[in-house]
This record gives sequence, structure tokens and C-alpha cells, in this order.
Amino acid sequence: MPAAVPPVPVVGAHGAALELADGREVVDGMASWWAAIHGYRNPVLDQALRDQLDAMAHVMFGGITHPTAIALAERLVEITPPGLEHVFFADSGSVSVEVAIKMARQYWLGRGRPGRHRLLTVRGGYHGDTFGAMSVCDPVNGMHSMFESMMPEHLFAPVPSPKFGEPLADGDIAALGELLAKHTDEVAAIILEPIVQGTGGMRFYSADYLRAVRQLCDQYDVLLIADEIATGFGRTGELFACDHAGVTPDIMCLGKALTGGYLTMAATLCTPDVSGAVSRAESGALMHGPTFMGNPLAAAVSLASVDLLLSTPWRENISRVSGRLEKGLRPLATSPRVADVRVLGAIGVVEMVDPVPMKKAQDIVLDHGVWLRPFGRLLYTLPPYVTTDDDLDAITGAIGAVVDALS
Repeated sequence: MPAAVPPVPVVGAHGAALELADGREVVDGMASWWAAIHGYRNPVLDQALRDQLDAMAHVMFGGITHPTAIALAERLVEITPPGLEHVFFADSGSVSVEVAIKMARQYWLGRGRPGRHRLLTVRGGYHGDTFGAMSVCDPVNGMHSMFESMMPEHLFAPVPSPKFGEPLADGDIAALGELLAKHTDEVAAIILEPIVQGTGGMRFYSADYLRAVRQLCDQYDVLLIADEIATGFGRTGELFACDHAGVTPDIMCLGKALTGGYLTMAATLCTPDVSGAVSRAESGALMHGPTFMGNPLAAAVSLASVDLLLSTPWRENISRVSGRLEKGLRPLATSPRVADVRVLGAIGVVEMVDPVPMKKAQDIVLDHGVWLRPFGRLLYTLPPYVTTDDDLDAITGAIGAVVDALS
């Protein structure tokens, strides 16, 4: 397919750097879309793959299991919010959302309530590019409008408010509550990205809002699905974004940083209540079975990545990254072309007044020794956690150069 902006050939990577085919080396300000939290060619992760390869690269996960997947499942149960005790391994983040949707549907079949088949979500969300996931992405400002006639119709509440760190006002959750009250008999679950709406707009919203959603789910006996694919494993300053609110969802989706960016793998976790009801449905099992689910190589590097993160002072490191991004980006808020600057954990966002011209922006940041991938009106960065202070300054400086050029 012809590209509007020619792709940049990369021939190697190490640490937080990408090696370009023309000989340049640039700082990766994107961590390969949230995933490469430890950077590239990490010796611990490289060795985990080598060791697993000496045993086996793959084995089917139907009727067969293996020690690495068991160890990874146990570790995920250990570190995720309390109560999530069952793990389903999938191929990618989008597929983990599909699995979560199926879990919610089969849960209500298992409870003898087949009418509860719709999802309630919020505008501004993004959950992936497969059909089930697309159906709960923002229906207006997302990129999936051409498929609208092919997708099930779900329920959408307004974009979550207030902003992160601000208290919840009486009216902030009212519209969602009204939708839930009106459609209780047909809503299977509420699905949302906790605290951070990613690709749908890079918005950070109040932990009070998430707590209120959990309370509404309890009040109306509705499942809560937390899509932590982008936010999991420390990105927001907590190990999981749900931890900001101290809530446990009924179902949680993980991906991206799970493998440290090495391979594609995801997981969908659920409570014993969900697992039990799914098992009581007529099928007797969850109706999903990816060929490469539980892949030993992906499981091995995932376990190594999680343990590597937990073995470091990750919270202090994320705070370091956050402080450096804040220092470099906050002054840009004075530009008349900038609508907002926001930083949370290892995420930095400069929202412009007007759309950012992709090629011009990428040419500028590459000239400053940085790789970024802006979209819409957003210049944003989510660097590897190993990014040095000097490289973080290079990232914020490159974003500042784009702001200057567009002003």
C-alpha cells in the first residue's frame, strides 16, 4: 500500500536507541508503542529466549501445558489486583479484548441471563482493531467508522472527567449511571481503559471516576473490564493503572509491555466468579482457542520481563522519567499553538490547537536525533524506562522544536 509518509528503515536497536539504515542513531521516544520498557537487546531478556529455545519453541496449549506458562500465570496472579486468579493467554492485545468480551457474554449465559449481551463504555476509548475491540472504540473520532454497519451496537457514555488528580463532582458520573440504570437488563459489562485513554486521545482522568464506575458495577451487578494493555507494568507510575484507584476489575486485559516488546503475547485475567460462571454455561469452556496461546518463547520472555521490572526500583525510575518529561514539556504550555501539556508516569503529551503535520514533525524530530510518531493534534512520548536523562532531554527538546516550527 502506498504510504502518505515514507517509512524509516531501521537496521538495529540497543538500549533506548534505534539504528537507522542511513547510519544515524536516534532515541526511541515511543518504546515501540508502549512495549519496549527495558529497551532493546536487554541481556536478561535475550538469555531467557535462548534458554527457552533450547527446550522448545512452541507446543499447543490445548490439552497440554508447560512450566513456563504456569510460572507466568502464577506471577501475573501474584502482582495484579487481588481477586484476579484465572489467566487466559492470547496472541495480542486486541485478541485479549475479544476474549474479555467473550468471557462477559458467557458469564451471563452461565448465570441464565442471555439478554445481558451489550457493552457499556465511554467515548474517547481505544481497545484494538479486531471487530469486537473496534465495536467499543470511540464511534465518532476513532479510525473505524467505515466498519460501523458491520459491528454490534453498544452504549457510550461521555468522555471520563475530571482530570487526573482532581476530585469527582456530582455530575461527572451521572450520564454513565443513567445509561446503566436504563439498560441494566441488557448490559453485560462496562469496559474502559483505567486512568489513561491511550490512542483515543491520551487523556488522563481522575481515579475517583474509576472508583465510582466500580461502585456502579457493584450496585447494578455488572462486570467491569479493565483494558490495561497500554497502562500495565508501571507506565502510569503504579504497577497497574487500577492501583491508582485501589479497585479490582472482574476482567483485566494485559499486553504490550508484557513481553518487554520482544514478542506478541497478551493475557486476560478474571475472578473465580467469572471463571465459574463461564464454566457453567452450556459450552462448559471459554469459546476461544488461539493457535499460539501460551507460546513458550513468549511466556519465557514475559516472565523474564516482569521479574526484571520487579527487581528494579521501578517506581523511583518512573518518577525520574516523569519529572524529566515535566521539566522539558511544561514550558511549552505558554505557546499559543499548544492547547494542553500533561504528564503522568512515563507518558508525556503536548496537545496542539491544530492537527500536527506528520511528515514535517517526523523530519524535525529525526533531525534532533529522536523518533516519535505523532497523531492528530498530539505530540506525545512514552519512552523506555531505561532512557537516560540526557536522552529524555533530547526527546522533550525535539517536541519543543516541532512546537516552535508550527508556531
